[in-house]
Amino acid sequence: MFKKATLNLSLAPLLLVFLFLLSCVVHGVDEKKILSVHNNIWSPKKSYEASTSCFSRSLGKGRESTTLEMKHRELCSGKTIDLGKKMRRALVLDNIRVQSLQLKIKAMTSSTTEQSVSETQIPLTSGIKLESLNYIVTVELGGKNMSLIVDTGSDLTWVQCQPCRSCYNQQGPLYDPSVSSSYKTVFCNSSTCQDLVAATSNSGPCGGNNGVVKTPCEYVVSYGDGSYTRGDLASESILLGDTKLENFVFGCGRNNKGLFGGSSGLMGLGRSSVSLVSQTLKTFNGVFSYCLPSLEDGASGSLSFGNDSSVYTNSTSVSYTPLVQNPQLRSFYILNLTGASIGGVELKSSSFGRGILIDSGTVITRLPPSIYKAVKIEFLKQFSGFPTAPGYSILDTCFNLTSYEDISIPIIKMIFQGNAELEVDVTGVFYFVKPDASLVCLALASLSYENEVGIIGNYQQKNQRVIYDTTQERLGIVGENCRV
Repeated sequence: MFKKATLNLSLAPLLLVFLFLLSCVVHGVDEKKILSVHNNIWSPKKSYEASTSCFSRSLGKGRESTTLEMKHRELCSGKTIDLGKKMRRALVLDNIRVQSLQLKIKAMTSSTTEQSVSETQIPLTSGIKLESLNYIVTVELGGKNMSLIVDTGSDLTWVQCQPCRSCYNQQGPLYDPSVSSSYKTVFCNSSTCQDLVAATSNSGPCGGNNGVVKTPCEYVVSYGDGSYTRGDLASESILLGDTKLENFVFGCGRNNKGLFGGSSGLMGLGRSSVSLVSQTLKTFNGVFSYCLPSLEDGASGSLSFGNDSSVYTNSTSVSYTPLVQNPQLRSFYILNLTGASIGGVELKSSSFGRGILIDSGTVITRLPPSIYKAVKIEFLKQFSGFPTAPGYSILDTCFNLTSYEDISIPIIKMIFQGNAELEVDVTGVFYFVKPDASLVCLALASLSYENEVGIIGNYQQKNQRVIYDTTQERLGIVGENCRV
């Protein structure tokens, strides 16, 4: 005669905890978030009339700091937006930019010369209504408002200048040096001109002759997608929020072409001596941060200069990771990507432990093929049962979600040296190629080759406070609601 199996009820809670922990070990923690498919900027039910101005405002000055409003530049063209068309076009342009960056990296690492055509917080705005998925801020140059694309992958700050031989259409008047008393020409025989040559590998008309007197120092910068700027190097007073700086070196562009939308030019936040970060080192101690807003209509984020953490609105602690030192890629910000997880499941790849760029100008994050394959396999395992759709451009993991309202999607995390984490915001997981959700793709892409350098794009940086501390050679990351 068999005895009945009995369970000591006092041990039941402990057993449940044990089973939960065992499940976590075997299957990973089920980490997911809810995304409203049709209640967002992509919805065709909404009308998107851009504001009539690209110009943003100052968000105030803190303790040795200043903050500017940051906007997405598509949100200030003054035109009704065809979001689907813009998003599809942005993928093509983004691919061209990444190819250009890879060529530049290859040239720099192979030691070849590449020829190329206190704290301040500034409002940072999405640029979606200026025909690109980039972000803009407004500064005063010589007392005039200028809207600039923010780019951590570039060094030289430049604006379109009068008289202009060939310029693209921009909102607002071009900068006119003839009406500014603080404008100064930089000449070939100056150390500033030689710094430009070192930063851009472009000698312009000065050639190798450092002694050319009274010859203006010309610059040429090409961005690889057909966009370029060419003009004179100069200095001028610049107002970042409430902080005024004299003798700021910039490019006065007189021949400019390309995909800069209605902006006045570009703000270079790279690491060379001509970048804004280096020029403001004594004022802001080499520290700046941004919080990129989502693409919601009217959403704004911020760009802060200085090390005053009181301007941040995060509710959790900032985690830091070291900036990787690479003398050959000294202008870029490089991190050590040590791991990643999908829905709590840690991924495995031999390519973890390598350097990856973090860039505000690239849109979609690019991963080495082996890492992307691991991401795709695990994501499809957890995001199953949804109708698939053909890939589009650089995106190959796509779905038709027209029949769904709210969907549960796995949380994507990138892990860096020192256990710093970037948890991708729910709005940065899917890319709506078609606004009606008939073509929605995982917003990550694979590089062509394993030995290419990965790039963390701005689409995956939304609603994060990203802190660049060049003095302590580290980068901080923390989730933050970027809407201001």
